[in-house]
Amino acid sequence: MTTVRTAIVIGGGIAGPVTALALRRAGITATVHEAYPATASEAGGIGGTLALAPNGVAALRVVGADEAVTALATPIERTMMAVGRRRIALPTLAGVPPLRVVHRAELHRVLHDRAIAEGVTFAYGKRLVDAEQTGDGVTAHFDDGTAATADVLVGADGVRSTVRGLIDRAAPGPRFTGLLGFEAVARHEVDAAPGTMTFAFGRRGYYLYWPEPGGGTRWGVNLPQQRPMSLVEARAVPAERWLDTLRSSYGDDDPGRELMATSIADELQVVGALQIMPPVPHWHRGRMVLVGDAAHAPSNSSGQGASLAIESAVQLARCLRDLPDVASAFDAYVRLRRSRVEKVAARAARINHAKAPGPVARTLMPLLMPLLVRTAMDPEKTVADEQRYVIDWDAPVTAEPALR
Repeated sequence: MTTVRTAIVIGGGIAGPVTALALRRAGITATVHEAYPATASEAGGIGGTLALAPNGVAALRVVGADEAVTALATPIERTMMAVGRRRIALPTLAGVPPLRVVHRAELHRVLHDRAIAEGVTFAYGKRLVDAEQTGDGVTAHFDDGTAATADVLVGADGVRSTVRGLIDRAAPGPRFTGLLGFEAVARHEVDAAPGTMTFAFGRRGYYLYWPEPGGGTRWGVNLPQQRPMSLVEARAVPAERWLDTLRSSYGDDDPGRELMATSIADELQVVGALQIMPPVPHWHRGRMVLVGDAAHAPSNSSGQGASLAIESAVQLARCLRDLPDVASAFDAYVRLRRSRVEKVAARAARINHAKAPGPVARTLMPLLMPLLVRTAMDPEKTVADEQRYVIDWDAPVTAEPALR
C-alpha cells in the first residue's frame, strides 16, 4: 500500500484532469495547476477534432467519463481509402466499438467538469518554473511567486513539458513531422454514408473527411511543409492565405477541390505543426514523473495520442495505489507503458512516410491498393493489440522481481 497521499498535477489539458480523477480513485488527493488563466476550452485557441480509439474510451470508463464523452462524439463505423478516383473499403476490427471523433474543446470541458464534480481542485495562472525535492515531498514553484507542496509531482504538460526538463535537462524535445494540420467544415456534401471516414491521398498531400452530423463535410489536412512553424507563427498567417494555399494544393483532387472551395476562411482551424516525441529516456526522477504527451506523443497518424495519454494517467494511478514507495511505483509505471507507446509511435511514423507520396508512388498506389489493404492494413495485424487493450483497474500492480 502506498504512502503517497497528495499530488501536484501540472497541466489542465486532457491527461491532467484524467490523472487527477484516477489518483482520486486511488485514494490520492491531486490538485491540477494550469498555466493559463482559465480552462483550456474557455481560454480559446483550441480547435478541431481528435480521435478516441476504443482503448481510450475504455480507459475513460475507469474514471467515469466515458458516457459523457461518447454522448458528444461522432462514431466512425467504417473507413475508406481513396487515391484519385479509386476508392476501397478498409477492413474493420471485429469485436471492438467504433472510433470516436470529438471536438477537442468539448473533450476538455467534459473532463474538467467531471473532475470538478469529483472534488478535484484546479488552480489557474500557475506556470511552473522550478521544483525542489526532499526526502518526503516536492515543492513546485510558479512564475507568480507562489508555491505548492505534495508527495509527488506529475507532469501532464504536453510536448513542450517543463517537468520533462526538470527531470532530465538533456531530455529530447518534440520533432516536426514535416506536416501542418488544418481543419474545417465544408458546405459540400460528399457521397458517403454517415459514420464513414475516408483517408485520401491527393496529388500534393494527404487529407481525410467524413460527413458532419447536421450537414456538410468535416475535413482535415496534413499539408507537407519543409520549414517547422510554431502554432503562433502558423496562426499569424491570415486564414484566407492558408485557404488559398490549400485550394491550390488540393485543387486537382476529388472531392478535395469541392471541400476547399466550399469552406470559409473564418472557420478554418489552424492546428499548426504536427509534432511527435522521440523516445524519452527518463520518465521520472525522485518524486517527479511524466504522463501523456510529455512522455510520449505519437504522430496523429496513430489515432492514439489522446487514448494513450488517458491510459497512462490511469496506469500511473494504479501503480501509486498499489506499490509501497514512489520509486517502485514509477518503475512499474514505466514497465507497463514504455513498450506499448513506443510500438504505437513506430507504427505511426511508418504511416507518415506515405502521407506525401512522390510522383512514382502516386502512380503506383491505385494499382497497389488491393494488396496494401490485404496486407499492411490488416487490422488484426496492425491495431488489434492497440484497440482491444483494456486496463483492469481492480487488478493489483506488483513490483518486478529483483534480478539475482
